[in-house]
Amino acid sequence: MKIHHPPHLFIDNTYYFLTARTYKRQKVFDTDSRKALLLHSLKAEFRKRRLVLLSWVVLDNHYHVLFKANQARQISRAVNMVHGRVSYMLNQEDGTRGRKVFQNYWDRCIRNEKDFFTHLNYIHYNPVKHSLVDKMEDYEFSSYRYYLQQCGQEWLNRCFELYPVIDFNLDKKRLTA
Repeated sequence: MKIHHPPHLFIDNTYYFLTARTYKRQKVFDTDSRKALLLHSLKAEFRKRRLVLLSWVVLDNHYHVLFKANQARQISRAVNMVHGRVSYMLNQEDGTRGRKVFQNYWDRCIRNEKDFFTHLNYIHYNPVKHSLVDKMEDYEFSSYRYYLQQCGQEWLNRCFELYPVIDFNLDKKRLTA
Protein backbone atom coordinates (compact mmCIF):
# COMPACT_ATOMS: atom_id res chain seq x y z
CA MET A 1 0.00 0.00 0.00
CA LYS A 2 1.38 3.38 -1.00
CA ILE A 3 1.46 5.90 1.85
CA HIS A 4 0.73 9.51 0.95
CA HIS A 5 3.62 11.86 1.53
CA PRO A 6 3.26 14.10 3.37
CA PRO A 7 0.85 12.15 5.60
CA HIS A 8 -2.48 13.75 6.40
CA LEU A 9 -4.07 13.96 9.82
CA PHE A 10 -7.87 13.91 9.66
CA ILE A 11 -9.74 15.29 12.68
CA ASP A 12 -13.41 16.25 12.42
CA ASN A 13 -14.52 19.76 13.44
CA THR A 14 -10.99 21.11 13.11
CA TYR A 15 -9.52 24.12 11.34
CA TYR A 16 -6.97 23.41 8.60
CA PHE A 17 -4.47 25.34 6.54
CA LEU A 18 -3.80 23.85 3.11
CA THR A 19 -1.28 24.73 0.43
CA ALA A 20 -1.12 23.27 -3.06
CA ARG A 21 1.33 24.08 -5.79
CA THR A 22 1.61 23.38 -9.45
CA TYR A 23 3.89 20.77 -10.93
CA LYS A 24 7.45 22.14 -11.15
CA ARG A 25 6.04 25.49 -9.97
CA GLN A 26 4.79 26.26 -13.46
CA LYS A 27 2.72 29.45 -13.68
CA VAL A 28 -0.40 27.67 -14.88
CA PHE A 29 -2.82 30.19 -13.29
CA ASP A 30 -1.30 33.16 -15.08
CA THR A 31 -4.56 34.82 -16.14
CA ASP A 32 -7.52 36.16 -14.19
CA SER A 33 -9.84 33.65 -15.85
CA ARG A 34 -7.65 30.71 -14.76
CA LYS A 35 -7.41 31.99 -11.20
CA ALA A 36 -11.19 32.50 -11.20
CA LEU A 37 -11.70 28.93 -12.45
CA LEU A 38 -9.61 27.50 -9.62
CA LEU A 39 -11.23 29.72 -6.98
CA HIS A 40 -14.76 28.92 -8.18
CA SER A 41 -13.93 25.19 -8.19
CA LEU A 42 -12.51 25.37 -4.67
CA LYS A 43 -15.52 27.23 -3.31
CA ALA A 44 -18.05 24.91 -4.97
CA GLU A 45 -16.34 21.66 -4.00
CA PHE A 46 -15.64 22.77 -0.44
CA ARG A 47 -19.28 23.81 -0.03
CA LYS A 48 -20.41 20.46 -1.42
CA ARG A 49 -18.16 18.57 1.03
CA ARG A 50 -19.15 20.72 4.04
CA LEU A 51 -15.68 22.20 4.34
CA VAL A 52 -16.20 25.79 5.47
CA LEU A 53 -13.82 27.98 3.48
CA LEU A 54 -12.71 30.89 5.66
CA SER A 55 -9.79 32.42 3.78
CA TRP A 56 -8.08 31.91 0.43
CA VAL A 57 -5.56 33.21 -2.05
CA VAL A 58 -4.90 31.94 -5.58
CA LEU A 59 -1.58 32.84 -7.22
CA ASP A 60 0.08 31.87 -10.50
CA ASN A 61 1.63 28.63 -9.24
CA HIS A 62 0.04 27.87 -5.86
CA TYR A 63 -2.83 28.56 -3.55
CA HIS A 64 -3.53 28.63 0.17
CA VAL A 65 -6.83 28.06 1.97
CA LEU A 66 -7.91 28.17 5.59
CA PHE A 67 -11.07 26.24 6.42
CA LYS A 68 -13.02 24.26 8.98
CA ALA A 69 -13.49 20.58 8.26
CA ASN A 70 -16.70 19.25 9.76
CA GLN A 71 -15.88 15.87 8.23
CA ALA A 72 -12.11 15.81 7.79
CA ARG A 73 -12.14 12.74 5.52
CA GLN A 74 -13.73 15.01 2.91
CA ILE A 75 -10.53 17.05 2.56
CA SER A 76 -8.71 14.63 0.23
CA ARG A 77 -11.85 14.04 -1.81
CA ALA A 78 -12.44 17.77 -2.23
CA VAL A 79 -8.85 18.57 -3.19
CA ASN A 80 -8.62 15.62 -5.59
CA MET A 81 -11.90 16.62 -7.28
CA VAL A 82 -10.79 20.26 -7.65
CA HIS A 83 -7.35 19.32 -8.94
CA GLY A 84 -8.76 16.74 -11.35
CA ARG A 85 -11.51 19.00 -12.71
CA VAL A 86 -9.30 22.07 -13.07
CA SER A 87 -6.44 20.07 -14.63
CA TYR A 88 -8.81 18.53 -17.15
CA MET A 89 -10.27 21.90 -18.11
CA LEU A 90 -6.89 23.63 -18.45
CA ASN A 91 -5.38 20.74 -20.40
CA GLN A 92 -8.37 20.77 -22.72
CA GLU A 93 -7.96 24.54 -23.20
CA ASP A 94 -4.21 24.22 -23.85
CA GLY A 95 -4.39 21.04 -25.93
CA THR A 96 -2.09 19.25 -23.47
CA ARG A 97 -4.05 16.14 -22.57
CA GLY A 98 -2.54 14.27 -19.63
CA ARG A 99 -0.24 17.08 -18.52
CA LYS A 100 0.36 17.09 -14.77
CA VAL A 101 -0.89 20.40 -13.36
CA PHE A 102 -0.65 20.01 -9.59
CA GLN A 103 2.37 18.69 -7.68
CA ASN A 104 0.89 17.91 -4.31
CA TYR A 105 -0.82 19.52 -1.38
CA TRP A 106 0.12 19.95 2.24
CA ASP A 107 -2.27 20.47 5.10
CA ARG A 108 -1.93 21.04 8.80
CA CYS A 109 -4.30 21.33 11.70
CA ILE A 110 -4.57 24.75 13.25
CA ARG A 111 -3.56 24.49 16.88
CA ASN A 112 -4.92 27.64 18.54
CA GLU A 113 -6.13 31.19 18.02
CA LYS A 114 -2.65 32.57 17.33
CA ASP A 115 -2.00 29.85 14.76
CA PHE A 116 -5.36 30.56 13.08
CA PHE A 117 -4.87 34.30 12.77
CA THR A 118 -1.21 34.03 11.76
CA HIS A 119 -2.27 31.77 8.87
CA LEU A 120 -5.16 34.09 7.98
CA ASN A 121 -2.72 37.00 7.80
CA TYR A 122 -0.19 34.94 5.86
CA ILE A 123 -2.83 34.13 3.24
CA HIS A 124 -3.80 37.78 2.89
CA TYR A 125 -0.21 38.98 2.78
CA ASN A 126 0.85 36.43 0.14
CA PRO A 127 0.21 38.58 -2.99
CA VAL A 128 2.34 41.37 -1.46
CA LYS A 129 5.04 38.88 -0.47
CA HIS A 130 5.23 37.69 -4.09
CA SER A 131 5.29 41.30 -5.40
CA LEU A 132 2.00 40.95 -7.28
CA VAL A 133 0.51 44.04 -5.62
CA ASP A 134 1.65 46.75 -3.22
CA LYS A 135 -1.51 46.63 -1.10
CA MET A 136 -3.45 43.53 -0.06
CA GLU A 137 -6.79 45.08 -1.05
CA ASP A 138 -5.58 45.39 -4.65
CA TYR A 139 -5.44 41.61 -5.18
CA GLU A 140 -8.66 40.18 -6.56
CA PHE A 141 -8.12 36.47 -5.86
CA SER A 142 -7.86 36.67 -2.09
CA SER A 143 -10.36 36.79 0.75
CA TYR A 144 -8.82 40.05 2.02
CA ARG A 145 -11.50 42.20 0.36
CA TYR A 146 -14.23 40.04 1.90
CA TYR A 147 -12.77 40.61 5.38
CA LEU A 148 -12.31 44.29 4.66
CA GLN A 149 -16.00 44.60 3.76
CA GLN A 150 -17.30 42.34 6.57
CA CYS A 151 -15.00 43.30 9.44
CA GLY A 152 -13.43 46.62 8.44
CA GLN A 153 -9.93 48.00 8.15
CA GLU A 154 -9.54 48.52 11.89
CA TRP A 155 -10.22 44.82 12.59
CA LEU A 156 -7.76 43.71 9.88
CA ASN A 157 -5.09 46.11 11.17
CA ARG A 158 -5.57 44.75 14.69
CA CYS A 159 -5.20 41.16 13.41
CA PHE A 160 -1.87 42.02 11.76
CA GLU A 161 -0.74 43.86 14.88
CA LEU A 162 -1.57 40.94 17.19
CA TYR A 163 -0.51 38.14 14.82
CA PRO A 164 2.29 39.38 12.54
CA VAL A 165 3.64 37.33 9.65
CA ILE A 166 7.07 38.97 9.51
CA ASP A 167 9.08 35.87 10.47
CA PHE A 168 6.43 33.39 9.43
CA ASN A 169 7.87 30.92 6.91
CA LEU A 170 5.89 28.02 5.47
CA ASP A 171 8.28 25.28 4.55
CA LYS A 172 7.74 21.57 4.19
CA LYS A 173 9.08 20.87 7.68
CA ARG A 174 6.55 23.21 9.27
CA LEU A 175 3.68 21.95 7.13
CA THR A 176 4.27 18.33 8.04
CA ALA A 177 5.24 18.85 11.67
